[in-house]
Amino acid sequence: MKLVLFMGSPRKNGNTAALAAPFLEECGQLGVEAETVWLYDKTILPCLGCKTCQDRMDGLGCVREDDLADLFGAMERSDTIVLATPIYGWFCTAPMKALMDRAVYAGTKNYGRVKGPSLLQGKNLAAIVTCGYPPEKGADLWEAGLRRWCRHSGLHWQGMLCGRDMGPGVRFLTQDKLAAARDFARSLIQKAGGEDL
Repeated sequence: MKLVLFMGSPRKNGNTAALAAPFLEECGQLGVEAETVWLYDKTILPCLGCKTCQDRMDGLGCVREDDLADLFGAMERSDTIVLATPIYGWFCTAPMKALMDRAVYAGTKNYGRVKGPSLLQGKNLAAIVTCGYPPEKGADLWEAGLRRWCRHSGLHWQGMLCGRDMGPGVRFLTQDKLAAARDFARSLIQKAGGEDL
């Protein structure tokens, strides 16, 4: 199994990276070939809404010249896509949002003169997030957006791991979070070969 994790945090030693580390370690121990891509190290321009991509059925077809083609290629080569991000203003970070906008529209040919394929159909999608609110109040809108993407583009939603930051002076990466990250990896690998939720 191949997995790509897109890291949407600007901090390489932050909470989101800390929560993703035991997840990736468990994946490696279970024989998963995992790649991590740091989105803040990439150039991901915002979508122009020009719809040029919709006339290219066998590839992205985007007019923007940036790193999207390489990032989308990593999605296409993987069985499972994991989006890891802190939640800022009830949604993902800016580079993650730009990646999602472009991957959804250039990757799903629903908006041109002729309806075409979803280039990511059948892939598994999961999320790892951190936020300062309880998950049901901090990460729920992000999860709803990802579930909608899955329904729209034929991906299989495999769930979300959310770690809450309790604020200054409170240790983030507890034993419970470490165990939850490892459990999430095992559950994801098990579900990735079966039906979506």
